[in-house]
Amino acid sequence: MFVGMMSHIFRTDLKLLNSLIRLHHRGSGIITPQNVCENSCPNCGYARRSFTSFDQSQRAAKEYGFLWYGARPLSTKASANPILSSVKRSSKKKKGKKSSSTTTEIIEENEKATVSESKAKLLTLKNKDLSLYLGKLVSDASSSKGYGLHSIATGTGTMSYSTSSDGPYMMFNYSSPSHIDTQAHFDSDFSGLSAFPDVEMENSFNRDDGLEGDIVIRQPSISRTTIPEEKDLIDIEFADPIDVANNSAHLDLDHSVTSILSDLDMPASSHSLKSKTPQKKVNSLKSESKQSFKKHERELMAKVKREHMEKLASEASLNKSLVAYLEMCVFTGQLNKGLSSLNYYRMRGKNSPVHPPVTDINAFNTLLHGFAAKGNYTKVKEVFKTIKEDGLRPAVQSYAAVLECLGRLNVNAQNKSVLREWIDEFIKEGYEIDDLFNKTVFAGNQQKMVLNAIRIRNPDFIPEIRKPFTGYSCKLLQHINSSKSSIVSPAEGLITNHHLKMMADKQLKMELKGTVTIKSIEKKDDLDNLPYYRELLKETEERWANGIQEALERNFRTLMNQGIKHKNNRSIGLYPFLKVLQPNDYVELITQEIRKLAEGSETYSPSVSQLYRELGSKVLARYQVLYKKNGILEKVHRLYHNYINWYLNASSSSAEIKNARHKWQDLIYDPNCMGPHVDIGEHTWPNSVLSSLGRFLYGIIMRDIKINSQVMKLNSKTEYVVKYLLTCNVLIYRHLVPAFYSIFRMQGVHLKEEIKPHPALVKLFQAASRDELTFDTTLVPMVCPPLPWASTRTGGYLLTPAKIIRLPYQAHQQKMRLESCPPDHLYPSLDSLNQLGAIPWKINHKVLDTVIEVFNNKGNDSLGIPPPPSECPLAPSIEVNMTRQEKLKVHKTRLALKRKKAEMYSLWCDALYRLSLANHFRDDIFWFPHNMDFRGRVYPCPPHLNHLGADMARSILVFAQGKPLGPAGLDWLKIHLVNLTGLKKRDSVEDRLKHADEILDDILDSADNPLTGRKWWAESEEPWQTLACCVEIANAIRSGDPEAYVSHFPVHQDGSCNGLQHYAALGRDEAGAKSVNLAPSLLPQDVYSSVATLVEKLRQSDAEKGVKVAQVLDGFIKRKVIKQTVMTTVYGVTRYGARLQIAKQLKDIPDFPKEHLWPSSLYLVGRTFDSLQEMFTSTKEIQDWFTECARLISQICGQNVEWVTPLGLPVVQPYFRLNKKPHEGYDPSKLPENHVLDSFERPNVMKQKNAFPPNFIHSLDSSHMMLTSLHCEQAGLTFASVHDCYWTHPCTVEVMNQICREQFVALHSEPILEDLSKFLVEKYSYRENEFFKDGSVVDVTKRRLNELLKEVPNKGSFDLKSVLKSTYFFS
Repeated sequence: MFVGMMSHIFRTDLKLLNSLIRLHHRGSGIITPQNVCENSCPNCGYARRSFTSFDQSQRAAKEYGFLWYGARPLSTKASANPILSSVKRSSKKKKGKKSSSTTTEIIEENEKATVSESKAKLLTLKNKDLSLYLGKLVSDASSSKGYGLHSIATGTGTMSYSTSSDGPYMMFNYSSPSHIDTQAHFDSDFSGLSAFPDVEMENSFNRDDGLEGDIVIRQPSISRTTIPEEKDLIDIEFADPIDVANNSAHLDLDHSVTSILSDLDMPASSHSLKSKTPQKKVNSLKSESKQSFKKHERELMAKVKREHMEKLASEASLNKSLVAYLEMCVFTGQLNKGLSSLNYYRMRGKNSPVHPPVTDINAFNTLLHGFAAKGNYTKVKEVFKTIKEDGLRPAVQSYAAVLECLGRLNVNAQNKSVLREWIDEFIKEGYEIDDLFNKTVFAGNQQKMVLNAIRIRNPDFIPEIRKPFTGYSCKLLQHINSSKSSIVSPAEGLITNHHLKMMADKQLKMELKGTVTIKSIEKKDDLDNLPYYRELLKETEERWANGIQEALERNFRTLMNQGIKHKNNRSIGLYPFLKVLQPNDYVELITQEIRKLAEGSETYSPSVSQLYRELGSKVLARYQVLYKKNGILEKVHRLYHNYINWYLNASSSSAEIKNARHKWQDLIYDPNCMGPHVDIGEHTWPNSVLSSLGRFLYGIIMRDIKINSQVMKLNSKTEYVVKYLLTCNVLIYRHLVPAFYSIFRMQGVHLKEEIKPHPALVKLFQAASRDELTFDTTLVPMVCPPLPWASTRTGGYLLTPAKIIRLPYQAHQQKMRLESCPPDHLYPSLDSLNQLGAIPWKINHKVLDTVIEVFNNKGNDSLGIPPPPSECPLAPSIEVNMTRQEKLKVHKTRLALKRKKAEMYSLWCDALYRLSLANHFRDDIFWFPHNMDFRGRVYPCPPHLNHLGADMARSILVFAQGKPLGPAGLDWLKIHLVNLTGLKKRDSVEDRLKHADEILDDILDSADNPLTGRKWWAESEEPWQTLACCVEIANAIRSGDPEAYVSHFPVHQDGSCNGLQHYAALGRDEAGAKSVNLAPSLLPQDVYSSVATLVEKLRQSDAEKGVKVAQVLDGFIKRKVIKQTVMTTVYGVTRYGARLQIAKQLKDIPDFPKEHLWPSSLYLVGRTFDSLQEMFTSTKEIQDWFTECARLISQICGQNVEWVTPLGLPVVQPYFRLNKKPHEGYDPSKLPENHVLDSFERPNVMKQKNAFPPNFIHSLDSSHMMLTSLHCEQAGLTFASVHDCYWTHPCTVEVMNQICREQFVALHSEPILEDLSKFLVEKYSYRENEFFKDGSVVDVTKRRLNELLKEVPNKGSFDLKSVLKSTYFFS
C-alpha cells in the first residue's frame, strides 16, 4: 500500500480521492488504511462511500491515511527508454522558471516505437489526469485487457516503474511475505496517464541516461507532532521556531517507519523502503514538507492574512487608478466619460464580490469639481447622490464642490433656497463653515466661488484661516521654541533683492519649459566634417519630428475610433492620459529619448520596462507643471517674491520667525492671501499608467523612426534622394531602416529585453558631436533659493514636484505613514532640508579650469579624471593560423576590452556632464534643493553637480558667501589640507599643523603651477581638494592680512567610523568608545589598528598551540587587511562577505602564499569578529537584537519593519517579495487595474533582517546631522553636510565642532533603545486574544516574539558626557 508521509492536508482533489478510494475497495492494493477497519470493504472492512464536498473528502483522507500535497514543478530531462514516466521533482525551485504548472514527459506513445523514434512531449499536469487514469484502472481491473492488474497484494513498501521486453510495468516492492507476487504488468499504452501530480514523490527509474528516483509515500505514525517547550525555543539562537517544530516532526516521521515495520514483525534494516530510498531523497521529502508546514504556520501567525491583504491591495489599486483616470477626464474635458466609468466600477463592485468596491471619496470629489467648474448643477447632484448610495460619508471637499457650483449660478430665489438647504446639510453632518477654508484644497477660482456662495446667505461672512502649530514638539528641539533666534541669511549682502527676483523668474521659466540646454566643454577633434554631420543630423531630426507628428495623429485617431466603436467599454483607458499634453510636447520628449538612446552605452542598457516607466514619468512631470497654471503659478510667484524679501534679511525679521518653513507657513496661511492653494498634493499616476504611456510612445520610436543605413557615406548617391508620392503625401527614402531594434539577453536567469540604436545612428551622433547638452530641470541646480518644505507635499523646486522621500515606485507604505503623521513631528526633518538647501554655492574657477584642461587632454586615471573611451587599447585580431586556445584567449581579451571601453565611456560622460554644468554656472550663484531617502539620510536633488560626489566634484565647489578667516581660520585651512593628504591620521592636531608649515613651499608651488610644477598635490589621497586648499592657503597668505581674508572655502570635519560611534554610544561600550574617539585622548585612535592588534594577539596564541593557519599568517596581519571588514561590520556584512574582503586583501600581498588564501581568510574572519565582539561587547548584542527582532517581525507578523527616528520621522523598510505576476498584455483601451504596493505584500525576510541594523544606525546618524544643522542655523553658521562629514567656514569650525558634540550627547542621552522597544511592542506584539492557548508552535512563537521585543540589551559604563571633551570625535 501507499504510506503517507505528510502531517497536514494542504489540498484534496475530490475526484482523485474518490478514484483512489474506489481503487482501494476493488482490491488494487493502492490504499490500505490501518486501524480503521469495518465490515463493508473486502480489503479493509471500511465503508464504501463517495464524497460530494471538500470537507467530507478532507475528513475521509485523514481517515484513510491518504494525505494530499501541493503541486511542485518537475524537471523535464528526456529519457532514452520507451517508457511513460513522471519526472523527478526538483528539491529546490530554479530561479526564473515558471512554476505555475507541473510538467511531464511522454517518451513513447505506442509499444512499437523504437528509441530512435522517441519524442519528448511536455504536458501540463492536472489532478484530473490522474483521476481519469485511476478511474480507468478501476473499470478495467478485472477485464481481459492486456494492461490489467495481474497480481495484487496488500502490504507496506515502495512502488517503482521499470521496463521489460513485454513493455513497461509497475512494481510494488512490498514488505509483505516474500512468497507473494507483487508485480503488476501494464501495456505500453499509457496515454491516459500524464503523471502523478500533487504527490510528494521522487521517481525511481533505472534509465540508460542515469536518471533515477523513487516514488516514496509514507504514512505518519499515530503519534502526533511533538511541540517543543518554550524554553527550548528561547535557548536556540537565530533558529526559526517553525524549523524547531519541524525538526521534531521529522524525528517523528522517521520513527513512524520503524513503528510500522515493528507492527509487521520486520526489522527496519531489511525493509525494502530503506534499500530503495536513499537518505538524501528522504531528506528532500522532509525539506519540502517542512517548507510547506512553515508557510502554513506563518500564515496562521501573520497579523494580516494573505486573503485579506490581497483584497485590500485590489481595492487600493483600483481606487488609486480610478482617481488618476478621473482627474485626467476632468482635465481633458471628458466629464461624461469619467462619470460613466465611475458608475461602471461602482456597479461592478456592488454586483460581484470578486471585484473591489469604489471607496475613495476623492473619485467622487474629482467629478464633483469637474461638473461644478461647468456650472452643471444637475450632474453635481447626481454624483453627490451616488456618494450616499454607496454608503460613503461626504467629505468637506464634496460640499465645497457643491457650493462652488452654486456660486457660479445666477443668484435667484430658487438658488438661494437650494443653497440654504446645502449649508444646513453641511452643518448637520457635523462640519463648520470655516472647515471649507481650512480642510479643503482649492485650485483656480474655486475658493472665490465657494466664498461667493456662502456670502449669498451671509453677506458679512469672513473665513477664519487657522494657522497650524509651527513650533517643535520634539523634546530635543523644544528649547528653540522659546529661545531668541540668531538666524542669519546665508546670502545676506551677497545678491540684491531685485537681481534675486529676476533669477527667480528665470527659474520659473526653466521649470515651465522642463529642460535646460547648456554648452558642452568637450574638445572636438575632427573639425573638418563636423558642420556637415551636424547639418545632416539636424535635417534627420526634422524628418523625425514630422514623422512623430503623423504617428501621434494616426494613433490618437485609432484610440478615438476604438472608443467610438466600443461604446460599452468604460474601463480605465490610456486616451485621457495621452491628451494632457500637446503633440509638440510629445515630439520634444520623443526626440530627447532618441538622443538619450543614441548616445548611451554600447554594452549597458536599462530594461524596456524601466525605459517605459521613465518616459511615462516625464509625461507626468510635464502635466504636474501644466496643472499649476490654473492660478497656482501666479500665487507661487507672488508669495515667493515675498519670501525672498525675508530670505535676504532674515536677521532683521520678527523674532517669531525661526526659519524658512516658519516664514513660508506665515505667508500661505495669511488671511488676506486668498485663492488657490499652493501646498497641494502630487497628482500621481499608477505605475501601470506610466508604463503604458511609455510603451505607447516607444511604439512610435520603434516603428516610425527611420535612419538611412548609408548615412555615413559622404559620397553616396543615396544621401538625399527623396521622392514624393503626391497621391498619398508620403516621403520615401532609399535605404531607410528602423533606427532602433530590440535585443534579448540573459540577466542571471531572466531574459531581459533591451532597446539598441542602429549602428548608423550611433555613428551619426558621434560624428555630429553636438556641442550642447540638454538636461531636465530637476537634474540641474536652481538659480534661486529652493521653495521651503512646509509639508511633505511641496518643496524644493518652485513648480516641478520633488519627492521628499526617495522610494522605489512600488513603495507605498512610508508615504501613508508620512501622510498620517502629525505635521509637527516632521518639522525637524523638513527644517534641516530647508537649511541645507538655503546655502548658496559658486564655482571655484581656478580648480575648474585645471580640471577641464586635464579632461580635454585625455584625462588622468591617477587624478580621478577619466580618459575618453578612444584611449581604450585596440582589441587584438583573430588570425587564421591561431590555435583553439589562442583564439579563446583573444576572444576573452576582446570581451574584457569591450567592457572596459563601456566603463570608460560611462565615467567619461559623468565627468563631462559635471564639468559642463560647472562651466555653465561658473559665473552664477546657485542652490541645491535637498530631499531624503527612507531612513532620513539627506541628498541634493541634482545628481551631476553637487558636493556629494567624489574628490573632483567637491573640489570645484565653494560657498558663495565668504567670511573672514579670523584668528584661527588659516590654521584650520592648514589642518584640513593635511587631513586631505591622509599622511598624518595618527598624529595630533598640533603635529598636523606643524607638518603643514614644513611643506609650505610645496603648497605654494602647487597653487602656482598645478600642472607644471612639482605637483605635490597630485600625491594626496584627495588630490583635487588638496589643490583647491593649496590655492586658498596661498591666497590667504599673500593677502597681507590672513585674518581679514574673506574665504569661501569649506572645511570638513569627519566622524571617526561613525557607525561604530553610534553603536558604542547606544551600548555605552567603554573599550569600543575609546577606539572610535568618543573618549578624550592625546592622539586620535584608529579602530582598525586596534582590531588588527587584537587579531594579532589571538593569532600568536593560536600559533603557539600549533594551529598551522595561524603560523602561515605570521607577519601578514596588517591594518589594511581587516579594515574593510571592520568598516562594514556596522552595515551587516556576513561572514561570507567578510571572507571575500579579507581574501582580496591577502591576495594583493605579493609574499603571501596563495595556496593558503581561503583557509587563512576563513580564519581571519573568525578572529576579526571575535576581536570586534571583545571590543564592542554591547554593540554585538545590540546588533544581534536588531537582527532577531527584524527577522521575527517580518517572518512571523508578515509585515515590514518600521520605526520612528528620535526626531519623529517614520521609517519603513521597503523590502518585499513580489508574488504577483507582471501584467504582460498591453491594451491601451483597458489598463491594468492592479499594481504592486509594498504595504500589501509579504516582506522579504532576509533583506528585512540584514538591513535593519545598518538602516537604524543610518537613521541615527541622519538625526545627529539634522540636530547639528538646525542648531548651526540658529547660531548663524553656514553649514553643509555629506552624511557624517560636516562643512563650514574656517572661522566657525570650532563652533560647529562644539555644537556637533553637544547634539551627539543630547541624542544618545535619550532612551533610544527603550523607545524603540516600546514602539515595536505596541505595533507588533500579540495581544492575549490573539493566542490559541493550545500550546501549539504558533502560540509559542508569538510569545517568543513578545518577549524578544521587550529584551532591551544591557549597556556598559561609558560616560557619554566625555564626548564633549573629545578632540578627535569629529576631526
